[in-house]
Amino acid sequence: MATYTLPELPYDYAALAPVISPEIIELHHDKHHAAYVKGANDTLEQLAEARDKESWGSINGLEKNLAFHLSGHILHSIYWHNMSGDGGGEPHEKDGVGELADAIAESFGSYAGFKAQLTKAAATTQGSGWGVLAYEPVSGRLIVEQIYDHQGNVGQGSVPILVFDAWEHAFYLQYKNQKVDFIEAMWRVVNWQDVARRYRSAKEHANNLLLAP
Repeated sequence: MATYTLPELPYDYAALAPVISPEIIELHHDKHHAAYVKGANDTLEQLAEARDKESWGSINGLEKNLAFHLSGHILHSIYWHNMSGDGGGEPHEKDGVGELADAIAESFGSYAGFKAQLTKAAATTQGSGWGVLAYEPVSGRLIVEQIYDHQGNVGQGSVPILVFDAWEHAFYLQYKNQKVDFIEAMWRVVNWQDVARRYRSAKEHANNLLLAP
């Protein structure tokens, strides 16, 4: 039985239009995300075979493949819930996300400063990657990370709570090579309720995993 499974979308293919077209959502979820799930499961099987045969010649490649596909699966699973057709705007206390809004202001100086940093991080990834807002448990602050592929350039133990997919498959059919335009449009569908839930959960649990006394 497969260890990882493709999660269902929390909305229909047209829910994020016009920011993201139904065609992109369908291909992105049903093909690209599904490929990462299959890749992670296939790699686990190959690692099990390597253990059984005590054959370690391909261990470096297998470990890299597992990190790539598993991270792709996790980030995409967050990505779908980070967006909503009713999303966008700025997080405010009146919307029940005041704790998140305060944390953004404390960590980045202002919402405008945070938005500018995450936008630039996502839009300037070299090749394929992500811009990510993460909770960093050692300092208890929010940080922006620029991830290459799915798994590089991240702080150990940081918990992603808002992710912007900057791979070409996320936007090219609609935005062509204008990655910056896609990232700017993404702010119109951010589901701050979901981001706030992830922030609260990260605060409650993530720091229990690091820096044991």
